[in-house]
Amino acid sequence: MGSARERLRRLEMVTNPGLARLGVEQLLAELLDRVRELLSVDTTAVLLLDPSRCYLLATAARGLEEEVRQGVRIPLGQGFAGRIAAEKRPVVIDNVDHSNVLNPILRQTGIRSLLGVPLMVGGRVLGVLHVGTLSARRFTEDDTELLQLVADRAALALQAQMAVTDRAAAVALQRSLLPGPAPAIEDIRFASRYVPGGGGQVGGDWYDVFAVNRDRLWIVIGDVAGHGLDAAAAMGRLRSALRAYTLETHDPAEVLDKLDRHAHQFEPGNFATVLCGVLDPDHRRLRLSSAGHMPPILARPRVAAEVLEIPPDLPLGVELGHPRRVSTLDLGPGTVLVLYTDGLVESRSASIDVGLERVRAAVHSEPAEQVCIKVMGTLAGAAEPTDDIAVLVVAT
Repeated sequence: MGSARERLRRLEMVTNPGLARLGVEQLLAELLDRVRELLSVDTTAVLLLDPSRCYLLATAARGLEEEVRQGVRIPLGQGFAGRIAAEKRPVVIDNVDHSNVLNPILRQTGIRSLLGVPLMVGGRVLGVLHVGTLSARRFTEDDTELLQLVADRAALALQAQMAVTDRAAAVALQRSLLPGPAPAIEDIRFASRYVPGGGGQVGGDWYDVFAVNRDRLWIVIGDVAGHGLDAAAAMGRLRSALRAYTLETHDPAEVLDKLDRHAHQFEPGNFATVLCGVLDPDHRRLRLSSAGHMPPILARPRVAAEVLEIPPDLPLGVELGHPRRVSTLDLGPGTVLVLYTDGLVESRSASIDVGLERVRAAVHSEPAEQVCIKVMGTLAGAAEPTDDIAVLVVAT
């Protein structure tokens, strides 16, 4: 009874609620130190799956610091740690040799016996926690159960902290990619908004306004499917590629075609809608091409706003080989054009057509900032958005 009580006390020492308040680095360091003491082992290590979920990366270690310093990477399904992650079960190695361990550092360190368990949350593997000894040892079922229990509790805290870290990184990335002040143009004004949805979780929405060779102004709005750091990172790469392609052509359809080929080659599995337009040097004509994006709203003086019928060609990342079309829009004094992402018009309580009509009714031939205020006030209101919202208003 005394032994069981002591083990329970030591387990609580490893998994107490205070761990959940630590950052990822502190959490892993504290966890490994406590596990090392709890199981009386010489080495402890955590390897986490990389974003591709194809490799385990050495992230923290005690007694095996070289793993982290040398950036050890283990393919999923291979070697000791790779088997644990792929099979989602504990693995014990009584005698380490070349046949059962892929990582040479484990052999070079002189480790004789290993025990490893998966770090899992809801059936999804985050990584692997393993311990080792420099002398031969037979890890028992009790050792395995105890380490797995530690790993299960630690995985919950680790997932929560990783989500916080990813969210902070995504917010920083999103903010860094929002364009600065629009180019100063005498007869055109701009206004814009970006609001993250889903409790502040950023995603792949973006807008952009930039000049090329001082005579052509590009206006872009887009939406990469998904949320979080992965979507924000993919958005940043597509935004940069699009800007580069505008140096090669003045045709927005050709820019989107190049960007689509880029997405298929370098962003497999990512899908995006984009509305891309370029103003001619005299700023009297706008040529637009849509990769499956929401139609813009147009307002002119003394005329009710309308939803423009821009042909919505295929989104990026779907299928190559389909032609992309260009629509030409003549701009006159007092013209207002509103570009937006679907988070503005989609809701659980109403159809997208209802959202489009609400935007159309809110847009009039007014200064750009005033239009932006009205659109956001009418559509976003005081409710927390469930999806990202990006809005760009262009007014002549």
